[in-house]
Amino acid sequence: MYSISQVPDSSRPFLTWQRIIDWAQEHYRCRTFSKDERIITRPGLLYLVQRGAVRLVGTAQISATSMSNSSRLAAVESEEAFLGFVGAGQPFEVVAQSPFTLQSFAHVEQTAVIWMYWNDLDNWPHFRREVLDAFRYQHQRKLLWLSTLGQRRTIDRLFGFLTLLIEEYGEPTSEGYCLPFPLTHAQIGSAIGSTRVTVTRLMGKLRQKGLIITQDDNLLCLPEESMLRDRMRSYTY
Repeated sequence: MYSISQVPDSSRPFLTWQRIIDWAQEHYRCRTFSKDERIITRPGLLYLVQRGAVRLVGTAQISATSMSNSSRLAAVESEEAFLGFVGAGQPFEVVAQSPFTLQSFAHVEQTAVIWMYWNDLDNWPHFRREVLDAFRYQHQRKLLWLSTLGQRRTIDRLFGFLTLLIEEYGEPTSEGYCLPFPLTHAQIGSAIGSTRVTVTRLMGKLRQKGLIITQDDNLLCLPEESMLRDRMRSYTY
């Protein structure tokens, strides 16, 4: 649950983040987005999530061919995959490489995003180091994500994916840690290479075993760590 806007650091001036927000407003480098609104991005720029959460989606252009009237027709189809979140206080970049594109969307209402050039960070050297540390942390989390997606069984990929998400973005509640924003079964399915129907069925199994909990507004939760370990010892599929 790392956030560069929340990590306590006595060596960093208390007002650094507020100064960046003030600078962004003064230079018209910030904007607030509605839920599911696309955030138009450009390669080479640095983006900072001031408030809310950003959903990253990858799109691959897939060529398909069909035969019609003895002639071959080529069609291009788009396949989207949910790639994760960027939480408040975290940076992100957008890299485009054909045939893959990366898009970002506001996942919750009133998501605020700041953008700048990398050399703008020269004004805040300590914050620049924090941004680089945050990118290194994101890289480590992606390696864990790839390891999870390498699991053979879908239910293993599902539980590993949910665990990683809630570990990173979850907020403490009376029942454990909960993801603070909803995630549809279709989005989960696209992330782990499965279907919405399969995810719904396997989510039911995980709930029956007490490995995950669903709170109001369909928010996903993990029980307390000690309770979760006890349940996993006796967990069989």
